[in-house]
Amino acid sequence: MSHVFHRHSRTDYPVAVRGEGAYLFDSSGKRYLDASGGAAVSCLGHSERRVTDAIAAQLRELPFAHSSFFSNQPMERLADRLVEDAPAGIDRVYFVSGGSEAIEAALKLARQFFVEIGQPRRAKFIARRGSYHGNTLGALAVGGNAWRREMFKPMLIEVDHIAPCFAYRHRRDDESEAAYGRRVADELEAAILRAGPETVCAFVAETVVGATLGAVPAVPGYFKRVREICDKYGVLLILDEVMCGMGRTGTLHACEQEEIVPDLMTVAKGLGAGYQPIGAVLAQKRIHDAVRDGSGFFMHGHTYLGHAAACAGALAVQQVIREDRLLDNVKRQGTRLMDALTERFGNHRHVGDIRGRGLFLAVEFVADRATKAPFDPALKLNARVKAQALAEGLMCYPMGGTIDGRAGDHIMLAPPFILSDDQIGEIVDKLGRAVDGALASLPARAP
Repeated sequence: MSHVFHRHSRTDYPVAVRGEGAYLFDSSGKRYLDASGGAAVSCLGHSERRVTDAIAAQLRELPFAHSSFFSNQPMERLADRLVEDAPAGIDRVYFVSGGSEAIEAALKLARQFFVEIGQPRRAKFIARRGSYHGNTLGALAVGGNAWRREMFKPMLIEVDHIAPCFAYRHRRDDESEAAYGRRVADELEAAILRAGPETVCAFVAETVVGATLGAVPAVPGYFKRVREICDKYGVLLILDEVMCGMGRTGTLHACEQEEIVPDLMTVAKGLGAGYQPIGAVLAQKRIHDAVRDGSGFFMHGHTYLGHAAACAGALAVQQVIREDRLLDNVKRQGTRLMDALTERFGNHRHVGDIRGRGLFLAVEFVADRATKAPFDPALKLNARVKAQALAEGLMCYPMGGTIDGRAGDHIMLAPPFILSDDQIGEIVDKLGRAVDGALASLPARAP
């Protein structure tokens, strides 16, 4: 009997005992191709010795020094690397232990920035429906995942949620992509005006929406219009790249493909590739300087901020990505995986959309392709696909509530950047059998 408080109390989990490249092995010896990187985390796979050696060496040298007393060399070097590779104007990096912490820090930093510059009325946040920004209370409040929010709504700050940029579901038939992007971006301006521009602190958005909607990129031009609106009203733009960033979409930062620069940006999963818990907020120089020249103290912090071993591991991860030119592989294999998925599922009667960028892809399931009607949520099709895939020795990331937080099913794929041609075939073959098996398992009354 396990004494672990698992996230699903009625599930008996296999025990993972070792990793080898893109594969995990459980205690029975069964092998699983990790086609989701866990939750888009393990971008280098599970056995990169250059990273584990860097962590071990740092642990022997200095495992921990509290950031209220010291800086440390790995933290300084990692910050230098991140700033060197960051969008224009990013000059400071605030390290935390994961994505939710990064969002929480970004929200507080945005608020404190306006207090420091003499605009204390700016305390409101605007975000998007169908987003996910983490499970801490601030992150959950700006998140638009209705199911995750429901139980804790009485504990959450009020946030105005506008429509996502989700063309498959929401673009009208008579509407061009450009017109659709402009329409949904302009919802931000309307929300700012409703709230009163002098009260709005920041707009928070995933550059490519991850878990809740399933690897949804915005249409071209959407984020440029968002940036214009934020600039017009003096609102900060916070981009959440916890899941889609650090190379996952084929560029180090997903916003590079949107040709915009955020005021604050959060990163985490691909930063450390799962070898140590780490996340970060990347901040524009003017935001840091406002704190430095004002109170001089960011009123926030965590015990393991800038953990030396975590920073050493993350720095090694970034060095491996650069040395092995893995972003080229993400682009190349992302195209091949998308082509293979399209060949296998493009005409499938229960697949409505195949989407994403780089090695950040999703398959959305529908009961009817013509109407895009979803399956009954009670059937939990996405969970059935996950279970069938695990039986096949494949890990994929399932999610329900794609449409409104309750209805809709999709699975995401976020395999490691080291993905080979043979593994693309393995992913698609096993996923195909898993989808067919899951559909066959549905009660006869289901469409």
